[in-house]
Amino acid sequence: MSADLTDITRRMKGAVSSLETDFAGLRTGRASTAMLDPVQVDAYGSKMPINQLGNISAPESRLLTVQVWDQTMVAAVEKALRESDLGLNPQTEGALIRLPIPDLSAERRVELAKVAGKYAEQARVAVRNVRRDGIDMVRKMEKDGDFGEDERHSLEARIQKMTDDAIAEIDTMLASKETDIKTV
Repeated sequence: MSADLTDITRRMKGAVSSLETDFAGLRTGRASTAMLDPVQVDAYGSKMPINQLGNISAPESRLLTVQVWDQTMVAAVEKALRESDLGLNPQTEGALIRLPIPDLSAERRVELAKVAGKYAEQARVAVRNVRRDGIDMVRKMEKDGDFGEDERHSLEARIQKMTDDAIAEIDTMLASKETDIKTV
């Protein structure tokens, strides 16, 4: 039975780490290389993550650079950055693309905080779905005679505790991200 609780823990942690990835892509006023993670470039006949085509760095708090390895891909990388919904304006110098990070307007900050809230709610729903699956599995095992009612109650309580912990972690991450977004 403990192997199944391990799977539930793994799936809940997966929802939380997915949220971390989503939050990393949300732009605050500071440059972060993770901002470019969602950008896909049409390269070599397929869509590729930008980090597979060049080095991404943040030399200053308001500047990102992409050093493209293959000179023939510079235009494709620049196009992907321009068309991304990140609101960045790439400036190309040879194989180096500079991305100045503009200040966020108050409206854009509010908008980003709402997006962060949506991401957090999706993570909470994912955690609750894992809880539901776990409790269904425990009830089925009780029905199949694998253990008694007391053991079922104990396992359900442990699953609920895991759920509460994961949701508390999500709420903490959201509060931190909202503070980050709203800080000028």
